Amino acid sequence: MQNKYQKSNPATYEALTPEALNMLQTISEMGSFAAAARKLDLVPSALTYRVRQLEDALDVLLFDRSSRQAKPTDAGRELLREGLRLLDDMDAIASRIKRIATGWEAQLTIAVDTIIAPAAIMELCEAFLATNPPTRLRIRDEALSGTIQTLESGLADLAIGIPDQAQILGKDIHQHAIGTVRFIFVVAPHHPLASAVEPLHPDQITQHRIVSVADSIQRGAGVTIGLSLGQDVLTLPSMAAKLDAQMRGLGCGFVPEPMARPYLESGRLIARRVEQADRETHARYAWRQGKTKPGRALVWWLEQLAKPTTRRALLEHHRTR
Repeated sequence: MQNKYQKSNPATYEALTPEALNMLQTISEMGSFAAAARKLDLVPSALTYRVRQLEDALDVLLFDRSSRQAKPTDAGRELLREGLRLLDDMDAIASRIKRIATGWEAQLTIAVDTIIAPAAIMELCEAFLATNPPTRLRIRDEALSGTIQTLESGLADLAIGIPDQAQILGKDIHQHAIGTVRFIFVVAPHHPLASAVEPLHPDQITQHRIVSVADSIQRGAGVTIGLSLGQDVLTLPSMAAKLDAQMRGLGCGFVPEPMARPYLESGRLIARRVEQADRETHARYAWRQGKTKPGRALVWWLEQLAKPTTRRALLEHHRTR
């Protein structure tokens, strides 16, 4: 069985070399075989022979020879366009490989918990990519235990926003605090609990649908926060979706105060006092580091995360839609 890497026509692949593509570009730019031969330091017959070899391999006519000028055919123009792109790609790949050899990772994957401000992450991505790294960047949205599990399973190199309810078990994992997030109980102005007498009793809350964020853990039991037995629940994939649902009056629940703040100020949400103690979580970031030195891309991100202003922005810099 022929695999997808086997050459169906070896002569075609062997003919399309960088040298051959450069030769075609030179002929097109110079406008004649004779002028191109002089620039390439070849005799015209040798250049003509090489072009014919390439045409035979591709089974197409690349240049119109009906006049003294070398005019590319339609097939020739397409090959010139694609050839130029291919040469640029080859140069870019060679440059990237050389830079990776100096300590840059080929790809850096970052798992970001749903409590982290997306705007702050995007600003970090923008600053990182502005350094023109050879490293490809991938951001994964995760929640609760799924944030750390992604790191422990090797699917991510860095995890940002791990809540303290999610236990870190993996070996060679280092962690640091980002900060404390206070959660407040909020409802839409038209929700029944918006007009109830404060402080709200747990039995009152249980009578209404709670909005919950699903743990993105792939294996094992996930973390469940703030659910009462028998209570109706709407489960959503992110804290942003939970906030949207609560603004629509689809349920109630606790959300990070920085995330709710602009909607409290605009009146789209109302904070309600409850009898339970205030909720808060201590968010962390973590990365895997064994005996080998971390790559330069990971080092860059860790340097940013070490800054108090960055950590504060990750928890506070939520923007309204």
